[in-house]
Amino acid sequence: MIDKIKEVNKCLESITIYRGILQDEVIASLNRLIKYIDATDIDHVKFARYYGEFYHVLTKNNSFNSFVYYVFKRMIYDENAFSDYASRELNKKIDVNILSAVEYDLDCIQKISQLTSKDIKDYVISVLCNDESEEHLVRSLPEWDFSCIPQDGISEIMELFMSQEYWQNSSEALIEFYRTKGAGKYAKYKGFIWENNERGYGLKGVETPDSVRLSDLPGYELERKEVIDNTLFFLKGLRANNVLLYGDRGTGKSSTVKALLNEYCDEGLRMIEVPKACLSDLPLIIEEIKDKPHKFILFIDDLAFEDSEESYTALKAVLEGGLSARTRNVVIYATSNRRHLIKEKFSDRAGLVSINNEDEVRSRDTMQEKLSLADRFGITVTFSLPDKKRYLDIVEKLAVSRGLNVDMEWLHKEAMKWELLYNGRSPRTAQQFIDWVEGLISSGCHN
Repeated sequence: MIDKIKEVNKCLESITIYRGILQDEVIASLNRLIKYIDATDIDHVKFARYYGEFYHVLTKNNSFNSFVYYVFKRMIYDENAFSDYASRELNKKIDVNILSAVEYDLDCIQKISQLTSKDIKDYVISVLCNDESEEHLVRSLPEWDFSCIPQDGISEIMELFMSQEYWQNSSEALIEFYRTKGAGKYAKYKGFIWENNERGYGLKGVETPDSVRLSDLPGYELERKEVIDNTLFFLKGLRANNVLLYGDRGTGKSSTVKALLNEYCDEGLRMIEVPKACLSDLPLIIEEIKDKPHKFILFIDDLAFEDSEESYTALKAVLEGGLSARTRNVVIYATSNRRHLIKEKFSDRAGLVSINNEDEVRSRDTMQEKLSLADRFGITVTFSLPDKKRYLDIVEKLAVSRGLNVDMEWLHKEAMKWELLYNGRSPRTAQQFIDWVEGLISSGCHN
């Protein structure tokens, strides 16, 4: 038992490539615990404190899952030189010295992950406890040898590792994981939000992205087909266009884009939502992701500019392309309720014949500049409010998809009442109506 604790201590000290996992709150707490009990002078009260701190952060971060799972997850999603290289250099072999260092780390990480609360307690009792009361204190501390392993994005490769007696024999499988799934946050998350605030700027992974699927969006199949086809071209490495989804509110423009991520994330699609206030950061975003193996949709929702705004020039530059070659793993999908994305005033047109000395001489150029931004998207797809027939068709399909057994004549009648009382005809209104019907049936208020 003494040898096992000392070996884990040595492993924690000597990790190289995957040393970043030591910054994790749970593993750092374990490190402090192991360092303390491997010292020459310890007492049971301080031990209980270190043990309690470790148990606290483990349960806070791990939802009572397996400790092996927790350590493995931190390892597989660690961003380091090896994982980054393996994800980008798809056709190159890893240097033998780097591979040797990785295999050493895998052996260390396996030994750390297999440490149990019983191992720690037995060790402390053997070197510290002199009577039954002290031993009872140690034994009464809670256990943390949880066994649940969630079914998630790493369960398959984890099963492969667990089937091996020695994790270091699975280095090739690890390389394949990085080459197919990506490294670090790009493997862990499928959706991101670009943040730029007083704390700095960068990509923030979205823990629970909108789960909407294309099958959840009846109607507008023809409009969506154009967007889907362009996305499939993009995923296949073919030339694809930037897309503007324009139309009335509530017609499913944003939902269409978000559904693409859920449909095609397993084929390497990732999405970054870029707030309008951060459009000037587009070159920074593209610089960060241009060498990644994934395909990225930069998603700009509800795009429109005031007359006085100049940030549209950053977007225009990216859409047009500058001196550098266009990045083949990035496209921009934007939604807007406005066909012309920059507000135009009557004064702009009046300036064409104005005698006011303050008016712009070349005002026609200004007007054309404002009208041309939307034209720089290769594809513009229009989502218009549905007519009565289309609206009721959407209502019917939503009811069927939810498994609602209702009389269609009653459903149509109530749907028309709903659109008059609330938000008018739109797919969003239809969905809100079906939510109400489902609640009505579930509560027993509808026969």
